[in-house]
Amino acid sequence: IEELVTLADQQQKSLGQLVLEEQAAQLDMTPEALLQIIDQRLAVMEKAAESGMQPTTRSTSGLTGGDGWRMHTYEEKALSGAFCAKAVAIALSVAEHNAAMGRIVASPTAGSCGILPGALLPMMSEYGATREEVCLALLCAGGIGLVIAQQATIAGAEGGCQAECGAAA
Repeated sequence: IEELVTLADQQQKSLGQLVLEEQAAQLDMTPEALLQIIDQRLAVMEKAAESGMQPTTRSTSGLTGGDGWRMHTYEEKALSGAFCAKAVAIALSVAEHNAAMGRIVASPTAGSCGILPGALLPMMSEYGATREEVCLALLCAGGIGLVIAQQATIAGAEGGCQAECGAAA
């Protein structure tokens, strides 16, 4: 990661921009085309958060669901503040949408699918981050995830839930 940061500094680019250009070159596509694909992934995250935040969302077994919605109803009253509560509500909602067999973005795994949306979606709604900024943040996270996967693991089967959630965080 230090090498990525140094390279980004030398080129006067963000980590997201650096990863965008590198991945686009590896995939033999333009950065604009790759950014469009990432924007589509962001849309999936948004839909998963919205769907999972419905009070009727339940897993097939019926054992999970409704916690994202409940947390959402407490956002303004949370001791941690509205932003943190919104992040938790979104993270729970995406995970519950996943448990209900909904479409998610494994980021990096299905088990940690709510962490990046929980961190990034409130940045749009609460702080006005643009879609492009959030897409570049997703690319930055992907670049860091690649380093983690090469140096350690992101697989829950290999490193436990800490590997999945730690990499996502």
